[in-house]
Formats: sequence, C-alpha cells, structure tokens
Amino acid sequence: MIIAIWAQDKNGLIGDNNQLPWSIPKDLQFFKKTTLHHQLVMGRKTFDGLQQKQLPHRKTIVLTKQPQLIRNKDVAVATTKREVLDLYNNNNHLFIAGGKAVYQLFLNDCDYIYRTVIQSSFTGDTYMPNLDTSQWECVKVTFVPKSDYNKCELRFEKWKNRLKK
Repeated sequence: MIIAIWAQDKNGLIGDNNQLPWSIPKDLQFFKKTTLHHQLVMGRKTFDGLQQKQLPHRKTIVLTKQPQLIRNKDVAVATTKREVLDLYNNNNHLFIAGGKAVYQLFLNDCDYIYRTVIQSSFTGDTYMPNLDTSQWECVKVTFVPKSDYNKCELRFEKWKNRLKK
C-alpha cells in the first residue's frame, strides 16, 4: 500500500527552506507512530533537511537526480519512480514523505493520504495544491485541541483514493 503523509498549515504550507516551518510534538508523534517499521521515500532536499540521517526503524529510499550527493550508505537511492517502486517491499507500507515534487510524482499512485492540518498560519516557501475531491474522499478526521503541549489546534485526516480498488 502506498500512502502519502504530510503536515500543512491551514493555507497549505508544507515547508520552508527544506524544513518544517513548525515543531508540533503531537504531529511528530503521529508521523513516527504511523511510519514506524515501514518504508519512506523522500527527495534529496527533504533528506538533506534531516541532515542525511535515516529515521530509526524505517527503511529510507531517497529519490534524486544527483545520487552522488547522498553520503549515507544506509539508505537506498533511486533516480526514477520505477526504481523506487522496484525497491518497495510490498510487505510494508510505502510512505511518501516529501518534498512537493515527490508528492506530485506519486500522488495518483497512493491508496491513502494521511494529512495533518495545523489550524494556524506560518511562513514558508512550499505549498501543497488543494486535494481533488473527485479523486479523494475523507474517511476519518481526528481533532486535537490546542494545549500547553501543542501550541496549535490540529486535525488528522485520512483520505482514500476513490480511483483505486
């Protein structure tokens, strides 16, 4: 199963200079819990934003046109979508974890989207387009109120691809 996972602010912002524009513990916990023991695919710039460190207990596939820039030998490197799919172990979920170009490349292949919507505005340089609701149906929403622990109200959404059986 292929699943896109991302967090965005209420305006669709997902990044700023290849980093998250926020640090929200509840969202980071959700990402970790959801992707643990599965495979992640991300672009090189997103991987660079992690200081080229593989997240624990997850196999990482880096999609890049410049494989020589990947210095971490513990990650798989692919230069095409086909190579990513060939590296994908069908016994696990493949989570599409960014950036924007990687989301756009794989979105139609996804069975589900896990989207966190942060009910605040931030500044940054990368936005996701609006979801096409003729293709995607929201099947679950979980609200997380603002608290001392989380400075913003959150909404965890699960979307199903209507075009995939």
